[in-house]
This record gives sequence, C-alpha cells and structure tokens, in this order.
Amino acid sequence: VLDFTLPRPLTILAAAAVLVVGALAMLPLMGRNFLPEFNEGTATIGVAASPGISLSASDALGTQIEQAILSVPEVKSTVRRTGRAEMDEHAEGVHWSEIDVDFNLGGRERQIVLNEIRGKIEAVGEVYINIGQPISHRLDHLLSGVRAQIALKVFGPELAELRRLGGETMDVLSTVKGVVDLQTEPLVLIPQLKIAVDREAGNNYGLRSGTLAKDLETALNGESVALMIESQKRFDVFMRLDDQSRSSPEFIGETIVRTMPTGQRVRLNEVANVYQGTGPNMVNREDMQRRIVVSANVSGRDLGGVVQEISTKLNETVQFPAGYFYKLGGQFESQQEASRRIVWLGLLAMLGTFLVLYLHFHCAILSFQVMLNVPLALVGSVVAIYITDRTFSVATFVAFITLCGIATRNGILLISHYLHLITQEGQPFSRETVIRGSLERMVPVLMTASTAALALIPLLLSKGEPGKEILYPVAVVIVGGLVSSTLLDLIVTPTLFLKYGQKAIGKYVSKFNQKHNEGEWK
Repeated sequence: VLDFTLPRPLTILAAAAVLVVGALAMLPLMGRNFLPEFNEGTATIGVAASPGISLSASDALGTQIEQAILSVPEVKSTVRRTGRAEMDEHAEGVHWSEIDVDFNLGGRERQIVLNEIRGKIEAVGEVYINIGQPISHRLDHLLSGVRAQIALKVFGPELAELRRLGGETMDVLSTVKGVVDLQTEPLVLIPQLKIAVDREAGNNYGLRSGTLAKDLETALNGESVALMIESQKRFDVFMRLDDQSRSSPEFIGETIVRTMPTGQRVRLNEVANVYQGTGPNMVNREDMQRRIVVSANVSGRDLGGVVQEISTKLNETVQFPAGYFYKLGGQFESQQEASRRIVWLGLLAMLGTFLVLYLHFHCAILSFQVMLNVPLALVGSVVAIYITDRTFSVATFVAFITLCGIATRNGILLISHYLHLITQEGQPFSRETVIRGSLERMVPVLMTASTAALALIPLLLSKGEPGKEILYPVAVVIVGGLVSSTLLDLIVTPTLFLKYGQKAIGKYVSKFNQKHNEGEWK
C-alpha cells in the first residue's frame, strides 16, 4: 500500500479531504436530541380531564382509563394517583391523574405498544394525554417546568388573549409531523363561590374587610388551632364550620359574624354579597409575566428537526400582538445550550492537545500532522452514527472529544518512531526509513486501537437495554472513529510525513543534537 501512496501525496491528501467533506455533508441529514431516548422498562402517563371535574368523577374516569391500558397484552400492571395535595412540590388539581405502567418482558416494540395505549385512552373520553417515562418526565419537568419534551410558552398580560394565542399555536403544532401528546394548559373559566364584601355596610358595623376575609377563610376552609397528644399519637385540632353550613351560598350567607368593638352579631349577607360566579382555574406566571404553555412530545422524528419546523410555521402563521411573545423551552433549549458549551470545551481540548504536541516535537508541522487524525476519525464516527441512529446528542459530542485523544495517539506512535530511527539509529530521512518505521509500528497502532474498540463491543451490542442508552452512542462514535483513523492514519501520515516533513525533521534533529551535546558537556 505504501508503495502506491508514497509517490502520490497530493492524491492521498485530496482523497482524505474528500472523505472529510463527505462526512461533514452528512451532518445536516441527521437529527439532534438532548439525550438518547431512554428505555426505563416502565411508562408514566399523565391524563388531564376538564378542569372543575369532581374528585369522584375524576376517579371513575381514571378507573376506566386503567382498564383500557390493562387491555393491552404487554401491560403488566398500573398504579394511579389522581390529584396532588396543595402542599406537594408538584401540586395538581383533581382533574389530573398520573398513571405508572409496568410492562411484561418481550412482546411488540415499545413504540407500537405506546401508540396502542394512546389510542385506547383517547377512545375513553375527552382527555389530554402525555406519555413518557419516570426519569424522562422528571428530567423534562426539571428543565422547563413542564412534563413534556417541548414546552412552548406564550407570554402576555391578558388571559383571554393568551387563551386565543394558545389555541392558534396548538393548531399550528398539530400540523407538524412527529408531534404527539399535544395539549395546552387548561386555562378556562370554572364555577366559583364568590364573597364580595360591602365596605360601606361593613363600616356601619365597624367591620374591616381584611379581618372579615380572614375570619371567613378560617370558617370555610378551616384552620388547625391546637394539637392533641394521645400516647404516642398526635392529632391536629381542626376548626371550621360544619358541612351543612358550607353547603350552599344561602347557608353561607346566614353565617353569623361578630362586629368590633361592640360585639354585635350580624349575618354575613347583611355586609357581603355571596353568589356563584366564574373565574380562571389558574393563573401561571414566569419571570413576573402571565403565560400559557402548549406542550408536546416527539415520536418518530428527531427533536431538533421538529422544533425548527415549529419555529418556522409559527413565525409564518401566528401574529403576536404587541406585548405578547413566545419562547420555546424543554429539552431542545437544553440541547442547544449544552452543544454550544461542549463545542467550546472541545476546541479548548484540541488546542491543549496541540500545545502538548508542540512542547514534545518543538515543531508546528509535526504537531499538525498528528492532529490530522482528528478529522480522519470524524469520518468513521459520522458514518457509524448515520448507519445506526442518525441522531446527535450530548453523548455523541462528549464521545467526539474523547476520540480526539485516542486518534492522535496513533499519529504520535508513527511520527515518534520515525524520529527515533533518524536521531537514535542514524537512519536518513528517506522513503525506506518511512516504510520501515510504518511497518515496525503497524502492530502497536493496530493493537492500541483494537484494544479500545474491542472493549466497547459489549456496549455496541446493548442497543436499547435499560441503563446503557447514553453509553451506546458513545461506543458507536469511538469505535467508528477508531476504524477510520487507524486505517487512514497508516496511509496518510507516512505519505504526508515523507512529503512535508523534511524541513521539520531538520529543525528537530538540530535541537536534538544541541540538547545531546549539552548533556555530554555537563
């Protein structure tokens, strides 16, 4: 092979450049995700019914949904939580149910099973669905505050306008291929009991509106006023009106309130208007601004491509009035931020590698020849990703940085041996010396590369196994890069060294002899 390549350095360099450019041209054909898709062995399904639904009705709906899920053959069991307590870190209304699904081993592909579950739940009734996995759900919630991969947040001052923009945005997202579990925050009007204090009437009795409101909150919602200890048990003493007194606006209006300072007692309906009205079920804020969230998951496409299409369609179709704007969050935002950080750290790592090589060789040309293995490794890595998942993630970027050090090691083995033959064994800078050095270092280069590659074979064979989702793309990148960098390094490095290394060798030998002579004199 060297007999063919050594006389043709420009041809070899052009061929290597074509391979690198071809690998770079494949990058736009692949997708982008924040992290590889996890396989946790279970699923977490969030189901949202209409706001204002009673606890009993929500519980009955949840039971129907569980029965529908259990009808899928691959489902082993379900566990459901309906609503979350007000003091919970993730408080939810009784309209929200979270169902953990455990699967049997084997069966159909997980994506097929999840699509069937999605269809069966939608057939039960008018509900919003969000299908994910326990860790993935928590990760999404940590990143954007929403249990979904995509969180499109619309900000603005008026709730009615936010509802309208949220509906238009949801219509746009429904036309994007790959978007599933699409839903918007249920920002709707629900029945409420309202008590409007008549300040003028209250002043006639010496009542303060704030004091009256606080007393009514205690009477209607209740308050813990004492603690009773019985043996090792503790019980809160809870005070509030009995259930009948709180059962209707009429009964609440008959509640006796005490005036100050005379202590005169009057009925609540004499100083306040008690009536049934409506109000928003919730008002969410972020960065001191009201917002509504349209959330969705992605299935069958890469997250980056879906988000890019969403941005394009929103900018073309939805007109946001002055004071209203949207922001895309979730995993994609984290992926962009992590990618930028890793790119800068990767450039610093390559710069550090070059500086170490320069300190060793004292020559920029030789250092550049060693660093040439990095783009050669990129060729195999990109091809390996294209053959497997066709998706870039944070794990693949980290693997690229790791690969830079492994790939440059092979170049160091070759060039260091050439220098050894010239400086230690007195060989001239010639074609024969390059061939001899390449042949003598072929086995060490192949052994160091194959050892690293063989160690990663178990990870290559573990695609989709729980717990190895991040390690698998790392193994793909490193093994693919090792194959291309090792094979091309044995061809490209000797050829370029023979063509462009003579002047650099002269400088290196002179410095080597100078140091050697100084050592003998001392």
